[in-house]
Amino acid sequence: MLFLGALMLFTFIGACKKDDSTIIPTVSLTASPAIGGVLTGAGAFALDSSVAITAVPNTGYTFSSWTENGEVISTSSAYQFTITKNRKLVANFMAIPPGNFAVNLSSSNAAGGTTTGSGAFLIGTSVKVVAAANAGYSFVNWTENGNPVSASSTYQFTITGNRNLVANYKAIIPIGTSVINLGTAGDFAILTKSGISTTGTTSVTGNIGVSPASATAITGFGLIMDTNGQSSHTPIVTGKVYASDYAVPTPANMTTAVSNMETAFTTANGLVTPAPIVNLYAGDVSGRILTPGLYKWSTGVLISNAGVTLTGGPNDTWVFQIAQDLTVNNSAKITLLGGAQAKNIFWVVSGQATLGTNTDFSGIILSKTLISLNTGAKVTGRLLAQTAVTLNASTVIQP
Repeated sequence: MLFLGALMLFTFIGACKKDDSTIIPTVSLTASPAIGGVLTGAGAFALDSSVAITAVPNTGYTFSSWTENGEVISTSSAYQFTITKNRKLVANFMAIPPGNFAVNLSSSNAAGGTTTGSGAFLIGTSVKVVAAANAGYSFVNWTENGNPVSASSTYQFTITGNRNLVANYKAIIPIGTSVINLGTAGDFAILTKSGISTTGTTSVTGNIGVSPASATAITGFGLIMDTNGQSSHTPIVTGKVYASDYAVPTPANMTTAVSNMETAFTTANGLVTPAPIVNLYAGDVSGRILTPGLYKWSTGVLISNAGVTLTGGPNDTWVFQIAQDLTVNNSAKITLLGGAQAKNIFWVVSGQATLGTNTDFSGIILSKTLISLNTGAKVTGRLLAQTAVTLNASTVIQP
């Protein structure tokens, strides 16, 4: 009986034991003192995912270190790690003593690298700051108030006042359009599976098409069939219009284009290199400056009317993996600097993408569901939706 009871108890405990695969670790962040600064990066994350946290000191303070259980784990205000368990991290800030000046350091891309050398210093002190790039990234320069101050990762200067320096990094493993291959979906400014509709005075530069939906799912365009029956045209589209029920070889071509679109979404949404920047700014990138790289959110992403700036060279690439909706508020603008090109920007949206009135948007939207453009919205890029695209006096220009 004792043996049987022990066996039953063991079986009960075994049945109640949780599968480790269901564990969702969390990151909690605390500032010390509480008024010392602002922290970003807390939340719940998939096991073994990459997490980037940042600490930004408030006026009168400078960042000192990240500690966990009383032990220093990093002296960089931007710290990235792979999460394997719950983490409780403390960002330690130091008040600037009277007569001292602050040297505050940050990284433009928390996944890109770390910095050392922040602190409080007396006037005339020689200060050395160092930027160290993480694997898959390279150091670009130090900037202050947006202006370059040094191209050397080790920057030494004599302090005469407060300094707020940003270490800029860029991915050295290019994501590139060869990895996110649009295939024949790249032949379209707008491509959907279930329909394209427009109201008002819309203008599209590039081809548009639907499949498996028929041409009746393209509404508001006033289509005029071409003599060969393989395509149609309309004054508001500078290009051709294609549908699954047009003459051969259009049906087969449309099937291929849609398949390529779906493959491109899956490929882009599955990228893990370079290490993604996870849940940056809790999904609200309004007013931010984003450098090239791979960004991943488990939430939606918001761009308010403050817009967002993407700065990088003509061959740099941005991939934004968005698990929920992309919401772009009225009059928001995507500003491109440094030669950045719309054709190298991929918005991978698992929910729906909504662009507000008079937005000025750049990039290729790969959406699992609907893409909706409100009155006066302008897109320099492509709209590739696995359901529908709706337009209202909108402008779409294929890059």
